[in-house]
Amino acid sequence: MTTLRFAVDNMSCAGCAGRAERALAASPGVSEASVNIANHMAQVTGTASPETLRAALKRAGYPAREATHRLSIEGMTCASCTGRVERALEAMPGVLSANVNLATQTASVRVLDGAVNIDALAQTVTDAGYPAKAVDNDTQSEPPSEIEPLRRDTMIAAALTLPVFLTEMGGHLYPPLHHAIMGSIGMQSFWVLQFLLITLVLAWPGRRFFRIGLPLLAKGSPDMNSLVALGTLAAWSYSTIATFAPALLPDGTRAVYFEAAGVIVTLILAGRWMEARAKGRTGAAIRHLIGLRPDTVLLSRDGVFTEVPLSEISVGDEIKVLPGGRIAVDGVVIEGDSYVDELMITGEPVPVAKTTDDSVTGGTINGRKALIYRATAVGANTVLARIIDMVQTAQGAKLPIQALADKVVRIFVPVVLGIAAITVAIWLAFGPQPSLGYALVAGVAVLIIACPCAMGLATPTSIMVGTGRAAELGVLFRKGDALQRLDSAKVVAFDKTGTLTEGRPTLADQYTAPGCDAAEMLRLAAAVEQGSDHPIARAILSAAPTDLPDVTDSETIPGSGLIASVSGQTVLVGSEQHLLDHGVKTAPLKDSIARFAEKGQSLVCLARDGKALAVFAVADQIKPSARPAIDALHAAGLKVAMISGDNAAAANAIAHQLGIDHVTAGVRPDGKVDAIKTLRDQFGTVAFVGDGINDAPALAEADIGLAIGTGTDVAIEAADIVLSSGRVSGVVNAVDVSKHTMSNIRQNLFWAFAYNTALIPVAAGVLYPAFGILLSPMLGAGAMALSSVFVLTNALRLRKIAPVQEDLPTPRYTEAPA
Repeated sequence: MTTLRFAVDNMSCAGCAGRAERALAASPGVSEASVNIANHMAQVTGTASPETLRAALKRAGYPAREATHRLSIEGMTCASCTGRVERALEAMPGVLSANVNLATQTASVRVLDGAVNIDALAQTVTDAGYPAKAVDNDTQSEPPSEIEPLRRDTMIAAALTLPVFLTEMGGHLYPPLHHAIMGSIGMQSFWVLQFLLITLVLAWPGRRFFRIGLPLLAKGSPDMNSLVALGTLAAWSYSTIATFAPALLPDGTRAVYFEAAGVIVTLILAGRWMEARAKGRTGAAIRHLIGLRPDTVLLSRDGVFTEVPLSEISVGDEIKVLPGGRIAVDGVVIEGDSYVDELMITGEPVPVAKTTDDSVTGGTINGRKALIYRATAVGANTVLARIIDMVQTAQGAKLPIQALADKVVRIFVPVVLGIAAITVAIWLAFGPQPSLGYALVAGVAVLIIACPCAMGLATPTSIMVGTGRAAELGVLFRKGDALQRLDSAKVVAFDKTGTLTEGRPTLADQYTAPGCDAAEMLRLAAAVEQGSDHPIARAILSAAPTDLPDVTDSETIPGSGLIASVSGQTVLVGSEQHLLDHGVKTAPLKDSIARFAEKGQSLVCLARDGKALAVFAVADQIKPSARPAIDALHAAGLKVAMISGDNAAAANAIAHQLGIDHVTAGVRPDGKVDAIKTLRDQFGTVAFVGDGINDAPALAEADIGLAIGTGTDVAIEAADIVLSSGRVSGVVNAVDVSKHTMSNIRQNLFWAFAYNTALIPVAAGVLYPAFGILLSPMLGAGAMALSSVFVLTNALRLRKIAPVQEDLPTPRYTEAPA
């Protein structure tokens, strides 16, 4: 029986609290429940799981408030470590789920808010044998690097082991060396010297294996450190007995394996050192994002700009950024004009003009003129902080593809211990003499070569590098599992307006009757339209010159158009029916009207003094990047659909120009969900691309939702992926990163499983009867270390993913030098 206290949302009265309380009390395993409307807290006693309580409140309409805590963890070395930490966390009352990432040495824990604090989580992990501490989400700091300690320990182990290795192995390869050693100091002294050096190796740089591995072994939950500790301790113990108490060993079995113990520790430390260096490179994207924040800013105090630490900035403060300086926090320009490089936030290479009332984003780089801006968001509320949080969340995710590896790893180490024990028993029973020596070599080789490090690193390292590279390309994976789901997509459906098109009507075409000046007709239409706020009127006004003639007696006829007097002449502007209703014959415009209508364009006709003189075609222009993006999606083997609220003619015209396979037109916003369900039934897994606002239900319904946003619209809750560049090409890059990353994960998992499957039998000695081959534990240690390095190196190849579509080179700054 446990008692949980946690926060509950959506309650506004005592009746709400009562309903929430009854929902909790009716849940299986709940013996007592109470809900307090004053502090919005629930208290539940019983055996019900947090997930059961969460589901009960969700059904009742009063969801339990959730919180996510992040921990930095030390000492995890393999997949069995991460599994042990996850199980320890998930066993805590109030914890909904825990994801532990070996590559980042972090844990992301989702809890019922108020039920458990982060210090208790950290203490639980520490008690499990892995020192942990809370990560401050506001500072977004990184865990301390292990590179330098591992480098130091590797160098010490190598320095102590090298004399033993050279003299012992050198004596086998070059007999005169062996004879020289025996003739000078003798075998016993030589072995005592090896004992001293290798004991130092195990007690100093190698102590990490024993400090972690032996307590876990005693608890019945061995990990990779336990395997190394057992293997090296077995080789050292046997050799120590052979050196100081040979009478305890059977005749003919006296031999030492000090060099094997030393070399194993040295090679595994070297492998971990290389792993740490490679892991450091996998986190380059996060370090780059964190480094975008300046340490100090110029803050206005009593009208004087003073340099202060970034942490002192508050919302509303006025900040000055010098030419070439980095903008510290999100804000609005209040003085100055310049160009700002937003490449690191949006992935767009073209600097953006900024002037008074324009927004600026923290982390971007100012151009050649100073700006003064007012802070609108600081700390964890800035765009940059939210981007960092998105990338970290995605990097800490656990993909469905990892489930098999987790199941294997959970039983892997105990199985290896069993295989090692069976191997020793078989060699003792059936091996050649001295069988004890052969049994020791084979048993230690099995323990050392079977480390599941590569299995634990196979998925998280690829996710880290892949999502980090995606962020550099302006693709933000809000949910890590979207990587895998996007790889399985069969159809990509686009919202039309604002996604494939610019989202604002512009003048697309014009026909003018013979004998009329086209520019004059456009001026005349714009003059009449200037009093209207209709989007079509604004499109004509924006295309016309500014010197418009005076208009009098203007009248708006709803649904038809306008009628006005211009320079004493009667001018009609509006639909074809508007002209016909006023007795104007539209025959001179018929061909153009039909041609424009076939393209789905909106028509504006103009008549003066009873004569039809011009027709204007207004349309929402297709984004330049749309057609190349759709061609690239087709090349990737995907179907492309478009969902639009426009009429069929307009939607089909756009689809024809873009080469879209399937069109659903005339769909209201609430009908897009049904359209996606239809696409799923017809094609399979659906990815939907929208603007993230009115498309929120469709983004949530799709198997993968991609929101086309801007640098200031990255926190779109309904989407799985945010395209911060605001360009359709981001969809192609997202699909490409997904496919490359999933392919990389499959390669890594294959290598990790194949390596262990193939080499454990070899280490056990299956090749010895036929070929006389028995794998040395030292070679096993080297192969084990290299397997992890191979997985990491393979994952690092994802840093080289090039964008499928890039804009043409553009000058970095187009303003004149200051």
